[in-house]
Amino acid sequence: MRKKILIVCPNPMGYAPGQRLKFEQYFKNWQENGYDVTVKPFISESFQKIVYKNNHLAAKVYHTIIGYVSRIKTLAQLRQYDIVYIFLWVTPFGFPLFEMLYCAIAKRVIYDIDDLVYTTNKKAPWYSKLFKTKYKPIYMMKKAKHVITCTPYLDKFARKYNNSTTDISSTVDTAKKYICVNPYSNDKPLTIGWSGSHSTIRHFVTIKNVLVTIQKKYPDIKIMVMGGTNIKITDLKVESTEWSEEKEIPTLQSFDIGIYPLPNEQWVYGKSGLKAIQYMALGIPTIATAIGTNFRVIENGTSGYLVNSEEEWIEKLTLLIENPYLRKKIGTGGRIKVEEFFSVDANKQKYLDAFDELMPNN
Repeated sequence: MRKKILIVCPNPMGYAPGQRLKFEQYFKNWQENGYDVTVKPFISESFQKIVYKNNHLAAKVYHTIIGYVSRIKTLAQLRQYDIVYIFLWVTPFGFPLFEMLYCAIAKRVIYDIDDLVYTTNKKAPWYSKLFKTKYKPIYMMKKAKHVITCTPYLDKFARKYNNSTTDISSTVDTAKKYICVNPYSNDKPLTIGWSGSHSTIRHFVTIKNVLVTIQKKYPDIKIMVMGGTNIKITDLKVESTEWSEEKEIPTLQSFDIGIYPLPNEQWVYGKSGLKAIQYMALGIPTIATAIGTNFRVIENGTSGYLVNSEEEWIEKLTLLIENPYLRKKIGTGGRIKVEEFFSVDANKQKYLDAFDELMPNN
């Protein structure tokens, strides 16, 4: 007999990396293994188009009310599902009332927590703070039958409240989507690339001086930013492009070197190293800040480089720019690491094991 899973998540499918490169890409595998999936996001497609933009206050209030009404209607449907899979929260604001109701009514709840959402990222945009409260994730970690995390640091924290956890990193589909096309050649100007968002562009800016130095040393180098559009940095020539699902992988494939700088903040320890994983999956030699989960993702000198200082950033960038054979060696090592540990194929059984353990007669 087929079993039914309800996904309760913030965003519609295909938008948020925390959903798109975690559980969303496993739906087909779940269905092939006897689990039918229904997705109920809080944010509608119309709301998604304006939620991170300035202004549109009346429309945002309207769509938020609609989201709450939808969550109320879903209460009556919860018992139809064998598992209710809640990602981050049921509703975005305040006291965990809806989380209490959903946990009380649902047969079985799995809670998926991404990033350190129980802490406050002081440098994050004001609007993102509205969607985060420590009470909801702490309550969900206590009440869920199983908790899915994404880093060792986060998993250790979750185990303070729940003994049943699984650490599943953000992952990529190396079989069908993330295909290596890098020629590892210096026959054309190289591209140093960074992928992020409007909220993480400040991470890119932390190595401005490094990139200014590199650009002066190698005038033909192109610096590409995807996701932090219309960026203007004094003394630095940057080509920027908006993110879209359709052009994400083709844009990443145009990178010759991928960079993943991070600040030294507690918030970083909840990051799964996704951007590094994406670069590495495409065979792009990657340089990242030596912090947090990057130590799990990158084996320094084999599958990428981990650096701390501006001097190390400049040293490793120079090495990779001048040595195409080294770029190929490091890029190949990164691809192998992702296939073995951070691909969909390597992690799909972890979700099924979590589901099966909760189901009776398994």
